Amino acid sequence: MTLLRRLGLGALALAFLHVILAPVVRITGSGLGCGDHWPKCHGYWFPPFDRMDLIIEVMHRYIAASLSLTLLALLGFAIARRRDAGVGGRGGVLRAAALAVALTVVVSVFGGVTVKLHLPAPVTATHLVLAMALLATLVAAVHRAGGLGASRVAAGGASGKTHRGAMVAAVLAILAVALGALTAKIPGAAAACQGFPLCTGGVLPRFPVQHVQFTHRMLAFLLLFHMVGLAVVMAKRGDPAAVVRAGRIALGAVVTQIVVAAALVLLYLPQQLQWLHSAMATTVWVTVFAFFALARRGALGEPQRVPVPPSTDAVLPRAEPAAVATATPHSVAVIVARGAGGDL
Repeated sequence: MTLLRRLGLGALALAFLHVILAPVVRITGSGLGCGDHWPKCHGYWFPPFDRMDLIIEVMHRYIAASLSLTLLALLGFAIARRRDAGVGGRGGVLRAAALAVALTVVVSVFGGVTVKLHLPAPVTATHLVLAMALLATLVAAVHRAGGLGASRVAAGGASGKTHRGAMVAAVLAILAVALGALTAKIPGAAAACQGFPLCTGGVLPRFPVQHVQFTHRMLAFLLLFHMVGLAVVMAKRGDPAAVVRAGRIALGAVVTQIVVAAALVLLYLPQQLQWLHSAMATTVWVTVFAFFALARRGALGEPQRVPVPPSTDAVLPRAEPAAVATATPHSVAVIVARGAGGDL
């Protein structure tokens, strides 16, 4: 499991870097830094690094290639060890790894079509949500390999209320990220609400593009207040230390993002803060989803496997599988569907 855990962590780090570098390519106009050449850059695998737009674009490509190779290695080793406990079958690393590879292909194709055809803002937001699903899948893969605190959370150790509260937080986080993408892409929406926390001095928005940013802000504030409430009650419920710590890390990411957003608006949208705001949005999603996955693991547990030794004819009692501990890429839809019934 150690090798699978390290490969999963490496893939998660590369996917995170790839996602947060994409806005740099867009903001700096570096998308054509390599011209129309692909996969080579101006006919070279390693072009001369003499222009900043070329450097940004080719580094984005190198990270994407490294991510693909790491994911293939993760999938290959998971297939080779599929008979090991916790690797194959329901709730195992193998399924998460396979889904991550599939999602990488989908995200790459979808992103290429979006750029080539200059598709509208909703399609761009969908592309970002797919990228967030990939990150969630990799978090699930690492958890299933025992990383990111999962090995310290026993089944039944966390409160069901904490699990449901974390589910609501994940729903709010993905909605806020999607609305943030719409705010960045819809013409005029990013600059429509000058001032913070009010929108151009008013309590309510007055024209259409203001509604987009206003809704994005409201979701962000709902997530902030919700996470504060969870942080207060988790310690009182006696939840595992790893779950409490994950919740506090997620809360810290949300608070940091609110501060960056305020500075972004008040300083009239400087490019550096645009990138930082986008990078923090990805950080918020990863930390909130990791918190949700740990809370789910503690509340519902992992499927248990009792291996039968080949040298004995004894029939061992078969453990009943518990619910899957961590949501995989389709969790973006699942948590939205289930989150409506969640409470603190």
